[in-house]
Amino acid sequence: MATPGPVPTEIMRGFRVHRGLLDARAQRNLMGAVQTIWAAAPPVRPVTRWGKPMSVAMSSAGGLGWTTDRRGYRYEPRQPDGREWPPIPGQLLDLWSHVTGLDRLPDSCLVNLYREGARMGLHQDRDEAEMHWPVVSVSLGDAALFRIGNLERGGRTESLWLESGDVVVMGGAARLTHHGIDRIRPGSSDLVPGGGRVNLTLRMAGATAPLSAPPSS
Repeated sequence: MATPGPVPTEIMRGFRVHRGLLDARAQRNLMGAVQTIWAAAPPVRPVTRWGKPMSVAMSSAGGLGWTTDRRGYRYEPRQPDGREWPPIPGQLLDLWSHVTGLDRLPDSCLVNLYREGARMGLHQDRDEAEMHWPVVSVSLGDAALFRIGNLERGGRTESLWLESGDVVVMGGAARLTHHGIDRIRPGSSDLVPGGGRVNLTLRMAGATAPLSAPPSS
């Protein structure tokens, strides 16, 4: 899964960035798994609650998939056509356990496709039922300029380039920090068929039961 030896890690505003955690072979294998997801749940450009199409094409895997339309942002157990979302690839579940140290596995993986010109404005990930679980983000393909803001809108921001194979863990105090993608660097990778960047984000989207039941009275 990971590149042998120590992996450079940097922390920016609570975001833990594992540089090059996925080596070239792992990236190719994961891209193949993404294509399997797309075969079962093709990426679409959803429309926001204000009726504006997003520049990013989206799909999902796992028990819950994220969607947006005139009804708002939410997670749904099925695709709009009624089919279940495809399963989360085993490589990603292993990666989640490796970088979070958690026994509980995610129930949702968002699969975002950024072609040239696509971007994602500063936002918070707050559609999940519980906010104490981390979000794990995996970058494949073209480099992307990742912007990190603050808990509240406005104020000074910082940016860094994410390369293919980088993994970001957003948890703790940084869990609700605003963040986004300003642009990608077209042609910086040939990993994604047709060009562009794939971003996979692993999440605990639904409400979770305790790991162990409380003693009966």
